[in-house]
Amino acid sequence: MMDEGYIKYQIDWVPGPAPTEDVSALIAVRNELHRLGLIGVYVEENIGYGNVSQRGVQPGQLLVSGTQTGHIAELGPEYFATVTGWDLAENRLQCRGPLKASSESLTHAAIYDCDPQIEVVLHIHHRPTWDSLLFRYPTTGKAVAYGTPEMAGEVYRLYQEGPLAELKVFAMAGHDEGVFAFGATMEEARERLLSVVVQG
Repeated sequence: MMDEGYIKYQIDWVPGPAPTEDVSALIAVRNELHRLGLIGVYVEENIGYGNVSQRGVQPGQLLVSGTQTGHIAELGPEYFATVTGWDLAENRLQCRGPLKASSESLTHAAIYDCDPQIEVVLHIHHRPTWDSLLFRYPTTGKAVAYGTPEMAGEVYRLYQEGPLAELKVFAMAGHDEGVFAFGATMEEARERLLSVVVQG
């Protein structure tokens, strides 16, 4: 079975209502990425891929699409979770909402930890784009799996040692087809991502 889509961190989930913060712009970008085939589902394995997040209004929080929502074409707020805390070293995350936070939430959290100006993080799967970026753009180590403390360490390394802070896009060598983009605004994150997507 593919090593995709499953939560690898320890999760403390409190079921509850959808986030009350405004996620309308995030939803619009997420649904656009779904229409473009950059977020979706691996049909044979029935495993969703791709997720989006924005920094929360409250310090130390983020709003992220729920786990296994890639098959849904049009998300609403009820498909998002509020991440209320995380500990990358302990591989633990706390969240609340109708769904558990995405399996990639710790990687999102690591990106936000790199720079307080980062407000939006987008994660897609797309083979042609991944192939074109791999080792040409900042790239995480091939032996490093998604959703692990080691991946968080790779994000920090790339941000501190190379051009990631300027490029705002990286590929994941150990996460087949995985690409992340981020920005200080929704539009910047979207533009950074779409500027590297290989058409066709």
